[in-house]
Amino acid sequence: MKRILTTASMLALSLGLAACATTTNTDVENAALIEQQSGWTAQAASGASSPSPDTYPATSEGAVAFLDDAEKTMTELLERGARIAWTRATNITFDTMWLEARVNAEITETQVRLANEAARFNDVDVPADARRKLNLLRYAIVLPAPTREGAATELADITTRLDSTYATGKFDYKGRQITLDEANILIAESRDPAETRALYEGWRTISPVMRADYARMVDIANEGSRDLGFADTGALWRSGYDMAPDAFAAETDRLWEQVKPFYVNLHCYVRARLNEKYGDAVQPATGPIRADLLGNMWSQQWGNIYDVVAPKTGGASSYDLTDLLTTAGYDAERMVKTGEGFYTSLGIAPLPQTFWERSMITRPRDREVVCHASAWDIDNLDDIRIKMCTQVNGDDFYTVHHELGHNVYQRAYKGQPILFRNGANDGFHEAIGDFVGLSALTPTYLNQIGLLQTTPGAQEDIPFLLKMALDKIAFLPFGLMVDRWRWDVFSGKTAPDQYNAAWTADMLKYQGLVPPGPRPADAFDPGAKYHVPGNTPYTRYFLAHIYQFQFQRAACKQAGWTGPLHRCSVYGNTEVGQRFNAMLEMGQSKPWPEALQAFTGETRNDASAVADYFAPLNAWLTEQNRGKPCGWEA
Repeated sequence: MKRILTTASMLALSLGLAACATTTNTDVENAALIEQQSGWTAQAASGASSPSPDTYPATSEGAVAFLDDAEKTMTELLERGARIAWTRATNITFDTMWLEARVNAEITETQVRLANEAARFNDVDVPADARRKLNLLRYAIVLPAPTREGAATELADITTRLDSTYATGKFDYKGRQITLDEANILIAESRDPAETRALYEGWRTISPVMRADYARMVDIANEGSRDLGFADTGALWRSGYDMAPDAFAAETDRLWEQVKPFYVNLHCYVRARLNEKYGDAVQPATGPIRADLLGNMWSQQWGNIYDVVAPKTGGASSYDLTDLLTTAGYDAERMVKTGEGFYTSLGIAPLPQTFWERSMITRPRDREVVCHASAWDIDNLDDIRIKMCTQVNGDDFYTVHHELGHNVYQRAYKGQPILFRNGANDGFHEAIGDFVGLSALTPTYLNQIGLLQTTPGAQEDIPFLLKMALDKIAFLPFGLMVDRWRWDVFSGKTAPDQYNAAWTADMLKYQGLVPPGPRPADAFDPGAKYHVPGNTPYTRYFLAHIYQFQFQRAACKQAGWTGPLHRCSVYGNTEVGQRFNAMLEMGQSKPWPEALQAFTGETRNDASAVADYFAPLNAWLTEQNRGKPCGWEA
């Protein structure tokens, strides 16, 4: 999963992102601290006390005046923060880490002060848009620092240290130090269980050093969350979905129950094929799957082992996307240009020239960078960029379409007030690019852009859908469990000495997976997943894997498509593009059900679209699993 970073999402994420970003995602500006704008705002940014009640009286007029000044303050401060964050992410040094830590602390202090000031108007009758802004100020801080002296600085130092420890992580493999990029390629290609185990366990040697920092970060953030009136930081995170925290948790449980039977069906089939290849000693025929055998460092997507689990007859595809790209002479920039072309075919404006001048599209050879793909909105206007270490392959072809979806969304809502310049909820921001990616992977689209000369017939539907399910369906429980683990950590249900045991237990409960061997006493496996040390909330990705299929079903219906949903490409359909852009332009100005309705006509999350898309495959899997004991014991 990727990350986005916008100045608005920095408000939402305290520089802990984004999408996709995850999250969640320019040169260092040499300006001094934020200039005084409205008297108290400069004092708040530099750590002074909050304004007196007389400055903004607890009236409707006082609330509106407060919001006007707050938005001015955050606009300038967050742009500076975004430029520093970009510099650190694309050039990791002691100095850039120092700069980011300091601006993060300044932003956090300002956010906390704004959130506490917003709470003064909880019982004041204010216009609807002002009420929404006040709520967003309270809900949108990912890691709030308490107001006591030094807390924001300590929290910022910890979060920068965690993020950079992950980004610069290397481990010894066969006598040499390798990066995560190299390890990802090796674990995807290896079919030697001893080798996959060494890679899986080797990467996790970078994270035990994070555990003490992480525990301290949880304590500080929980203190700050309680100051804002929330039980803990997990409750704060769950409050940002236009419903009560417990109602949101129940909603995600409902969606999981809709898709869980399909996941169990896929798990059962994949386990049987792994058992056939490796035997009982490596992968038993019943129970959980050994996590390192699935071709992904976190076992969150399984598409890399398609060769192991392909249908025994008729499983070979007539094309390989990576081969198509290399044969056609694609390079990284051409891949991005192609992704841009999808959006412009819908009637959306081309990317600005500054995008091409300022983005990091390939990995620099001369410095350490954060390679995790991300989309950035530096100034909340037109300075949009991506940061990727792009390789010419099918995975990054999809990723390019995904990341540009964030940029298109960012630019679409630039006309909204600063506090509304974000996705309808964070799942929306992820789903936009994923929805376009569904079209981008179809043979229909590959034919439309000239990569594929002949569109395969129905005989290739099951192989295509199986490849998609190995990534899309296999991801769903992982998308749920990361925050389930964190919610328990934030609530105190999981203590620091149980961090790893709880993570392993959640792997088994949700994914039906186990590590390849016993984990060391000091293990901190959650820290080996970027979004944990990077502090990017993860339920957004689970939601995005629901929304994208709702978007696909609605868009294909609008386009008049009558064939199988998985073959539909909306490339070139400007009518779909108009409705799509109308939703994007709303940003976060309305509750997410209204944004969903603007494009799909629906007002509720509905995972039945996932079932519609994969219906032929689910029927085929059921037949393949006949007589086999599916499921696992948690």
